Amino acid sequence: MSFLCRISGELPQEPVVTKSGNVYERRLIVKYITENGTDPVTGEKLEESDLTVVKGSPATAPPRPPTHASVPALLHSLQNEWDAIVLGTYNAEQKLNATRQELSYALYELDAARRVVARVIRERDAAREALANIQASMGVAPSAPAEDVEMAEEGGVEAGLPANITAQIDETHQTLSAARKKRKPAPGYATVAEVKTFVASHTIPSLHSASPSGITSLAISHANPSQFLTGGNDKVVQLYDKSTDKVLASLKGHTKKINHVALREASGEPTLILSAGADKIAKVWSHDTASGEYIPKSTVRSHKGELTGLAVHPTSTLYALSSTDKTYSLHDLSNFSQIFRSAPSEEAFTSLAIHPDGTLLGLGTPTSTIQIYDIRTGAIAASLSPPDAAPFTVNTLAFSENGYHLLAPSSLSSVAIWDLRKQKTTHTISLGDDFKINRVSFDTSAQFLGVAGSLGARIFAHKTWEELLRLEEGGEVSDFAFGEQGKEIWGATGREVRIWSLPAA
Repeated sequence: MSFLCRISGELPQEPVVTKSGNVYERRLIVKYITENGTDPVTGEKLEESDLTVVKGSPATAPPRPPTHASVPALLHSLQNEWDAIVLGTYNAEQKLNATRQELSYALYELDAARRVVARVIRERDAAREALANIQASMGVAPSAPAEDVEMAEEGGVEAGLPANITAQIDETHQTLSAARKKRKPAPGYATVAEVKTFVASHTIPSLHSASPSGITSLAISHANPSQFLTGGNDKVVQLYDKSTDKVLASLKGHTKKINHVALREASGEPTLILSAGADKIAKVWSHDTASGEYIPKSTVRSHKGELTGLAVHPTSTLYALSSTDKTYSLHDLSNFSQIFRSAPSEEAFTSLAIHPDGTLLGLGTPTSTIQIYDIRTGAIAASLSPPDAAPFTVNTLAFSENGYHLLAPSSLSSVAIWDLRKQKTTHTISLGDDFKINRVSFDTSAQFLGVAGSLGARIFAHKTWEELLRLEEGGEVSDFAFGEQGKEIWGATGREVRIWSLPAA
């Protein structure tokens, strides 16, 4: 009897014998029986119970595989392994040499670049020294550059404002707070009854580019009420005159959409146009009385995240920026320098508003919290959070003109009026689940407040909270503002600016 498996032809590890006397490897014949139920050699019916195990001595070592059963075969196997090791070593050495060569080239290029930079710095220093010598010989004092000033990571995080700036803010605060307590709506200011009758009276179409289309921000001139400023998705800032239907200025310089625009109009000072964009930069243009054009004066690049807030301070000499990089900054409009940069907060800042007295700064966050800072010290004065609210982004804020209240979203589709004296909400206005808030604002008399969003804009009476007006003609309103004497309401809808006012007599 041959002791080789009739299926594999090799010596079985667990041999069994059938009734016909054939020897099989147990695992192979069991599998065959399971699939066919017969003897693979004779074809007779066969079951697993018909198999007889061939028992051997446990001390017997299993035989070597046939390929290693002889010295020549073993030497051949060792030779193959040696050849593979030698080939792998050769390939590794080739890769090592290539890597060394690439590193050598990189180090050479780095050294060459450093030499070029050093040479350029020497030439710059020499040119500055020569200019200084010429100015000294002519008796001319060195002057600061008059054109666009690039502001990078200057100033860093500071402990507080310079003493002269703090004194200026305090003086403005005392003046405005004293006058505000006695202030009443000016004669001829719009009344609640008049606002209820407002109708769409004028539309200015086709502002900004059609691709990408859409106005993202709006500001009205107080010095020239027919002029207004817009920022768009097309990265352009436009100044438009409604009375002449002409674009007075189309200002470029941003590389992404404009998030906020503002005007600085101060007596005896040139008008300034300010913008803040999603490209992390803010720009300032100044009106040149000689040419009538707006020339660039400053570009702020100190923030590392998208700019989410822009506001001119009541002193008219400062403006503030907020960013998703968790900091806010203050800048001087007289010399276009950064005078303060806050320490990084725990949360990003998503909106910004300055108190009408100029001492407080409100900042929204993505976690439904509003942080109130003291501008003079940079310290947190209060932290406001809606009770039992699911987290949402506070994308817009507005202080009332009397300084007592703060208007802000309390959810994605409701707004809350905060009493700053008690640090509690005095009233919440629900706008409906389909209404998504874009902007909130008070009028200058603190009689009215408005909310712009995905379904238009709505105007409410302050303190009574009565809904006075719905502005739905143009669909979604991205930004809006109250016009002179409250007699008009301006809103940005798509590429249009719409004006609502009293019906024609």
